[in-house]
Amino acid sequence: MGYFRELPNILYPSPVPSKRSTADMVVIKNLFRRAKLFDYVSDAAALFDKYIVEDGERPDTIAHELYGNPRLDYVVVIVAGITNIHQQWPIQDFQMYDFALAKYGSETEMNKIHHYETYEIKDSQGRQILPPNLIVDKDFTIDGSSLRFGNNRFIVYNQTGAEQLDDKKKYTILTDNIARPVTNFKFEIDQNEKNRKIDVLKPSYLQTFINDLRDVLKYSKHSSYISRNLATTELRDLTS
Repeated sequence: MGYFRELPNILYPSPVPSKRSTADMVVIKNLFRRAKLFDYVSDAAALFDKYIVEDGERPDTIAHELYGNPRLDYVVVIVAGITNIHQQWPIQDFQMYDFALAKYGSETEMNKIHHYETYEIKDSQGRQILPPNLIVDKDFTIDGSSLRFGNNRFIVYNQTGAEQLDDKKKYTILTDNIARPVTNFKFEIDQNEKNRKIDVLKPSYLQTFINDLRDVLKYSKHSSYISRNLATTELRDLTS
């Protein structure tokens, strides 16, 4: 990934057993500089477009499609805010079953309930009582319509359509179907779909972004400064 070429270096005490003294140093990439980089990216949101990662697409294929150069895959990864490509990049649909099975150990565990997500509930005047898709547990409840004044009734919009709830003091998931169960397997599928939604840099800003990226990652002068691309590990803050 071309990203690592852009990172500055640090002199680090050699871990090699055959080193001649404790003063022996090796040159390595300063991964701590990513902190400054992600701060910069978060302040430049106007430069991005929304993008849906299709099944089988990779950072390098997207970089080739958008910028004509697969070696700019690091631009795709950085702008998407990805810090762990193995956990945050979407896997292909056909891999989901094996992924979930490996994670949970059995189909039984895969099909256990991970959490519940609420259905929307409105009163008879169209006012929202409960928003949809809130993540809740099995013991979630809300106050019922009988606690309201007048003949105000509640309507739940669930998988079967609009359904008027009984006029009572409390609604629960078990008795009133105000939320749907989400299994561990479905949770993993949903998370993978969320990972498909990323920001990408607009091609017209590519060169400006790369230039700014190099400036952001370089060292400023300090006691451990050697050059804009090299510092020693005497630095207390390797992001400086």
